[in-house]
Amino acid sequence: MAVDITTSSIAHIIQLSVAPVFLLTGIGALLGVLAGRLGRIVDRSRDLEGRLGSTPVNELMAMRTELARLVERKRWINRAITLCTLCALLVCLVIAALFVGGMVEIRVGLVVAGLFILAMLVLIVALLCFLREIYVAVNKERAPRGGGQS
Repeated sequence: MAVDITTSSIAHIIQLSVAPVFLLTGIGALLGVLAGRLGRIVDRSRDLEGRLGSTPVNELMAMRTELARLVERKRWINRAITLCTLCALLVCLVIAALFVGGMVEIRVGLVVAGLFILAMLVLIVALLCFLREIYVAVNKERAPRGGGQS
């Protein structure tokens, strides 16, 4: 059943959704950083792959090790980007649920709380993936895992 929609009720709903909108701004900034890092990883990988054929044999192993590390970094950044995007979508659902709850007489408190908690958990995992990518980038002496598959 629809509620009487007044300017003040719309203003109240907008006030409730301001905090999640600021969160979206932060997630957008984080996505920009992650996309920038992914771009640098891809550029470096293409550069190394382009030079593989003309590389002396004594440097070939080092280049392959670096390529394997870049593949691992790309995997972690892709996970972080996917999770940040999922978090942003969940925050958008929170905002939409707030508006629906304000426009229609439906109790959405539990839905909003659940979506927000899920969004924060997804963001935490995304940040952990980002942290792992940084660790792989900084730790050169660590041997990369996996056989170079992404």
